[in-house]
Parts: sequence; C-alpha cells; structure tokens
Amino acid sequence: MSTAGLPPYVVEDVILSSCETIAVIGLSADPGRDSHRVAAYMQQQGYRIVPINPRAPGPILGETVYASLTAVPDSIEIDLVNIFRRSVQTDASIDAAIERGVAAVWLQLGITNEAGLARAGARGMLAVQDRCLMVEHRRWQAGESGGDAGR
Repeated sequence: MSTAGLPPYVVEDVILSSCETIAVIGLSADPGRDSHRVAAYMQQQGYRIVPINPRAPGPILGETVYASLTAVPDSIEIDLVNIFRRSVQTDASIDAAIERGVAAVWLQLGITNEAGLARAGARGMLAVQDRCLMVEHRRWQAGESGGDAGR
C-alpha cells in the first residue's frame, strides 16, 4: 500500500486495524517504564506482544523474551515492530524489520529516523515516527481523526 502524501493518522489507522502481533524492541520488565506501560496496554487490547530485550531474562508480560528481532522464530508472524530506542540506535532494528518482511515499523514518541523510515517505505512498509502507539490506539478506538494527539 502506498502511503505517500497521506496524513500520519491515516497510516496509523491502517497499522492499528491490520496488525495483530507487535514486537517491542526495548521492552522493559519494569512496569514503571513507558515501554512496559504501552506494551501492557496493547496486550490488554488484544494484541500479542513479542518482547525484544537482550538484557532481560524474561518473561515479560507473560511472553518469552528474545535478544533481537532476528532471534524470534519464523513461526511467529510479526506485523508491527514498535521501537523504544534512542533515534541514533534505530537503524539496526529498522533494517531487521525490513529483512524479516514486517508490515510496519513504529518509532515511539520522541524517536525519529527519516532515512530509516525512507528505507522501510521503499520496501512497501508502513512507517510512523515520533508518535505514541498507546495514545494513537486510544484515539483510533474513540474514532477521532488524528492530528497531533500522539505527540
């Protein structure tokens, strides 16, 4: 699907309506961390969460933790990669998502990587940056029309 020229909230809506399994890169076991709160919320909304954290022994949110996206077995179909890493640390995760053939990449609020998302877009992937997945999901559930809600 070409999303060129579409408002970000339209791309977000497509992702939220079509994804079932979310790999969360940088998911913390600490319930006080944003990555944990967002992933727990999405899990409560019916999405499957696949935790990615090389330093967490696991499980997190009752799910097996993987050291990297490439360590996740191919039998687990991932629709969305949600990244909680500093902007300068996102290239490897974006490239791993591209290599795996994931449908979408989402960089959380405060995280941007124009070049990385351009690479993903060139491969037909949907891509969002600098938006909170949880906030956008709540907006989507409420039927609101986007704007700057997730910022």
